[in-house]
Amino acid sequence: MQQLAVISGKGGTGKTSVVACFAALAGEKVLVDCDVDAADLHLVLSPTILETHEFRSGHVARIREEDCRFCGECMESCRFDAIGPVGDGFCYQVDPIACEGCRVCVEFCPAQAIDFEERTCGEWFISETSHGPMVHARLGIAAENSGKLVTTIRQAGHEIAENQGRSLLLIDGPPGIGCPVIASITGTDFVLVVAEPTLSSLHDFDRVISLTAHFRIPTAVCVNKWDLNPEITRRIEQAARSRNVSIAGRVRYDPAVTQAQVKRLSTVEYGGQAADDIRKVWERIRARTTGLVQIDSH
Repeated sequence: MQQLAVISGKGGTGKTSVVACFAALAGEKVLVDCDVDAADLHLVLSPTILETHEFRSGHVARIREEDCRFCGECMESCRFDAIGPVGDGFCYQVDPIACEGCRVCVEFCPAQAIDFEERTCGEWFISETSHGPMVHARLGIAAENSGKLVTTIRQAGHEIAENQGRSLLLIDGPPGIGCPVIASITGTDFVLVVAEPTLSSLHDFDRVISLTAHFRIPTAVCVNKWDLNPEITRRIEQAARSRNVSIAGRVRYDPAVTQAQVKRLSTVEYGGQAADDIRKVWERIRARTTGLVQIDSH
């Protein structure tokens, strides 16, 4: 089974739009949306949720009011100002957002009145789309450990692919170079970086290809909306060639992309100039990736 990840150095480059097109073009695949902090692949593919799972990670302190002696040791020992008096001042309470899960208050409480509960950080889903199975997630507000959640859904997607005999794991990765990106690309066979012709994208593109080079993952770049700034496009492609990153192609600016999204369709299903460009990008990736599944005849 091959694993293809599509990432970007910054948000808003059109990465998810490209992945939605690949979902329509690829054959036997499983889709995994690893952008758990701001997932939006489901907005285009309209999945039907089959299974919902809680994501638990880390811990949060909780004071049992009935056992609390109101001594204030917990508040004094907390270095994150997560504990304070409530009501008439004869009760202490933990702010779950401010709590860092360090467990110090638990250890210092003389009455042992503080529980250290596993934190529920979000949910992840197994769904069905018109283009095959999809695993995606929603991280809770201010929740952490997005890298762990990415690993969880990648493993679930891998299991589905193996059980159903599907030959491609198609990953929509998050932007940037942080922990969730590392969790998205580690162990993949090929990475496509989607860039846009702006100075900020040029800067972030250099950082993201340094990341894929560190993990020695074959990488290609596609410049989306390249015709809005041909000069920056050339600079991105020059930077790619100097770092042994192949050029997968260019995608023109096309209002049909937005029109397709309004209709909850991928661009290649809707049509237009950008659709033709993305088909060519897909063909080039297939040509450079041994064993990648064939394009659907329809």
